[in-house]
Amino acid sequence: MQMNKKNLKSIGLTAFAVLAAYWGLQNLSLLALAAGRLLGLVKPFVVGGAIAFILNVPMRAIERHLFPRARWGGHLRRPLAFVLTLVLVLGVLTLASLVIVPNLGQALISLPPQVTAAVGDLRTRLYTLADRWPELRQLVLSWEIDWAGVSEKAMGLLENLGNRLLGSGAVFVSSLVSGVTTFLIGTVFAVYLLLQKEKLSRQGRACMYALLPETAADRAVEILTLSGRVFSKFLSGQCLEAVILGSMFVVSMTLFRIPYAFLVGVLIALTALIPVVGSFIGCGVSALLIAVADPWKALMFLILFLVIQQIEGNLIYPHVVGSSVGLPSIWVLVAVILGGGLMGVAGMILFIPLCSVLYTLFRRFVKDRLVERKIPEEKLNPRKDGQ
Repeated sequence: MQMNKKNLKSIGLTAFAVLAAYWGLQNLSLLALAAGRLLGLVKPFVVGGAIAFILNVPMRAIERHLFPRARWGGHLRRPLAFVLTLVLVLGVLTLASLVIVPNLGQALISLPPQVTAAVGDLRTRLYTLADRWPELRQLVLSWEIDWAGVSEKAMGLLENLGNRLLGSGAVFVSSLVSGVTTFLIGTVFAVYLLLQKEKLSRQGRACMYALLPETAADRAVEILTLSGRVFSKFLSGQCLEAVILGSMFVVSMTLFRIPYAFLVGVLIALTALIPVVGSFIGCGVSALLIAVADPWKALMFLILFLVIQQIEGNLIYPHVVGSSVGLPSIWVLVAVILGGGLMGVAGMILFIPLCSVLYTLFRRFVKDRLVERKIPEEKLNPRKDGQ
């Protein structure tokens, strides 16, 4: 090998990489501390980028339909679209809060007396059955609750909980202040991103073409464009699916005269933003609220939920969300399982569009390889009847 300038540079970079890897393995704790500090510094900007990306989906649609042919209002289109987007998002959150918080609070307040009444009604029914079947009499008579002991244990649990809350109060306040500060900085950063997105996009492309080879920069721009389009379609499809599911519950519960129809519809629509499993979370909370008012209606709600869930899982979700990201239904389920196992709720939301991007890139790679190797179409189709 000739020791020219290019080879010397490659050897130097390789040696530096080996030394850096060796030093990193010897100082893992220091690297972890530095990574934590770095993540703390960039976290507001990551949050701001996520806020900007989410708000950009409705903002882009509003801006596209705002004064489409007017020339005089071109410079006002972007700020006005941003303001209307904020009003829309805050309106949806306010409406959800006005529906969920008062009704949920009222249901929780009425929970203790209704539980006591239900227990008394159950005991009355058991005594009635004991009169008809003497074998149950001894069981009913032995069913006595030590309310004093229950109260003592409950007070002890509350006292321990209060002590823990007081002990961790400083940590909680510090975390709350840090979270609010991060959110505010991220919101300001998101506003700048949304109002200057074309300029920032051009600067990013300029940096990639200046630092990378042209083919690599073309490939990076293609992947980033595909990722942005897929993530935007996924957010739109997920919101549409949540609205459809919530509306189905409101209509069906109203027809069957199940209480809390509108509250349950809004609650399930919000929890359905978590892919696949979110509606089950809303079902658990909703079933508890309905059971407090009428246990038989709660049973009807569970049956209704299973029916709607089958319709939603087999027809609505794969076609609305799966088709919006170009991902087959089976891979939507795989993405949710893998994402939930690795990163929890955030992973469920992130992995569907991420898997869609990887699926699209891999499918293009396979097609290009098949064309390059000149594989005939007949070899790709499975044979039938053993032929």
